[in-house]
Amino acid sequence: MISADMEGATGVTWTADVEVGTEQWQRFRKMFTGDVNACVEGLFAGGATDVLVNEAHSSQRNILLEDLDPRARMLTGRHKPLSMMQGIDSGVDGVVFLGYHAAAGVEGVLSHTYLPNQITGVFLDGVRASEGRLNAALAAEHGVPVLLVTGDDLTCEDAGEYAPDARSVAVKECVSRYAAICTPPAVTAAAITEQAHLGMARAGRFAGSASGHRIEVEFDAAHLAAAAAVVPTVDQLEVRRVGFDAASMTDAMKAFKVVTAIASGAVEGSYG
Repeated sequence: MISADMEGATGVTWTADVEVGTEQWQRFRKMFTGDVNACVEGLFAGGATDVLVNEAHSSQRNILLEDLDPRARMLTGRHKPLSMMQGIDSGVDGVVFLGYHAAAGVEGVLSHTYLPNQITGVFLDGVRASEGRLNAALAAEHGVPVLLVTGDDLTCEDAGEYAPDARSVAVKECVSRYAAICTPPAVTAAAITEQAHLGMARAGRFAGSASGHRIEVEFDAAHLAAAAAVVPTVDQLEVRRVGFDAASMTDAMKAFKVVTAIASGAVEGSYG
């Protein structure tokens, strides 16, 4: 399975590169699809017999199906129960985090966690968590190893902490949140294919198990925390911080999805 986000795709450095409907988005959809195809090629070269690509960015309708490697299948569209990780519970033997990015509150190209700007930090069991860390914990619960992570150099550094045995490809070097030293797609494609091929050596399910987890979310405005705290299982810990416990990582991610959806709905115009 490939969980395909867009901020960490080849060449992407700017908001318009990933915002649906812009001229730049149309351009970078092609490069994003190219990264996915390079990964699909490597996974099949390494022995995969089926590859499911789960669209994980924004509208989750970004990859160009007409240009997708015909050996792959694509799960596209929003409102999936496990969002970025839909399909992780379907018996897959490995997962790739493609086009991922650094966490909210730290340096990284287009760094954020779920919401593009309103969240300043997400903490899983007391540790600041990127989407990669959250999703790796969910994959582990289902006994699925992370095979490869691609994104900027800081994304790969982060992956070294939550998935130390996974392969990684830095397709760009972070200069700031909106600037990077980028490598051309022909070069990144070759690197992604090679590392996906090598990553397949780790494919194979292991004995996953569910355990309790705690997630805390820090927002940039008090009213967002107050809005999220309306959920009965969510406590307002500080003026801008909420937290909740869940019996499993699957439940934790579903609750986190609710918290981010409510907070996003509470954002008002330019004041947030």
